[in-house]
Amino acid sequence: MVLVDKKILSGGLVMISVGIILTIVFAEQPLGQSGMTEEEIVDLMIAEDENRAYQLLSGIFIGIGFLLVLISFGVRRKKDSVKRTEKKPTEQ
Repeated sequence: MVLVDKKILSGGLVMISVGIILTIVFAEQPLGQSGMTEEEIVDLMIAEDENRAYQLLSGIFIGIGFLLVLISFGVRRKKDSVKRTEKKPTEQ
């Protein structure tokens, strides 16, 4: 029996899937053409910058989701797995 916190595991899996979907959606780079005007070049540079930002965001989602999945395996303990004993201080 594996001890897993299901809420954290499901949250991690959701974040991983959102990151993968964002990676697929923003996989294509905007392309330029020869003979573009200055305004079109600026728009292309802005689109490339936005695309890089979305790719970075998708990588962050995947990384945090993976960490949540790993954390979910070590969160819970079995009941009564560790019995606590109190030591009374000795009086002298």
